[in-house]
Amino acid sequence: MSTLMRAPEPCGSWFWDLEDVAEPGLSSALSVADRMCQVLTRQDLLIPQKLEYRWYVLDSGGINITSTMSLSGPLNDQSLPDRVLGSRPVAFPNAQPDDVNIVGPGYWIDDSGNRRKEPLLINLSVSPAPVGLSAELAVHHDIWGSFDFSGQPHPEIFERNSVRLEAALREISEIFQVTPETGDPTFFGFASEFGIGRPDVTPDGLGPDVTHRL
Repeated sequence: MSTLMRAPEPCGSWFWDLEDVAEPGLSSALSVADRMCQVLTRQDLLIPQKLEYRWYVLDSGGINITSTMSLSGPLNDQSLPDRVLGSRPVAFPNAQPDDVNIVGPGYWIDDSGNRRKEPLLINLSVSPAPVGLSAELAVHHDIWGSFDFSGQPHPEIFERNSVRLEAALREISEIFQVTPETGDPTFFGFASEFGIGRPDVTPDGLGPDVTHRL
């Protein structure tokens, strides 16, 4: 069971348009995912365990089928693209994988300095779309911002975790030499360039209480 409250929408997200950096296609997308995951794993933010991807047919759209594949090796395994394509639904021989989600746990640090394992701490996806390769990272927990979901400040948790997220976002951007676009704000927060933006604060020094929407 999750030890953190998780918002149904992102508290912040970042999008990298990699059209000028990497070729479109599944092999290229998995290579990009591998480079991003190496950064995230060094920060203990994402340990890849499986891939999840929906299928679509060009000029027809999605077919409402999702595949899941456990990872038995690294994301840059040369056989992985063929294994993904080999999981294509037999009724749709022309189907192609849509956004590929890299799924696995990460570690956050509590206010006592203890590392705690959390499933889906980071959401990472790469798009092999023929119109241009891209990647997106999103977070759904309150540990990255100045306040918890009830609006209470939690400086120790914020300081211990936000610095790791910032370091990862900066390193990924440096690797590809692309500044990320921030995603649209949601009820639960908004992204700044390399972290979570600070919300409006009450005269009592509290942030917004969003627990009724969790």
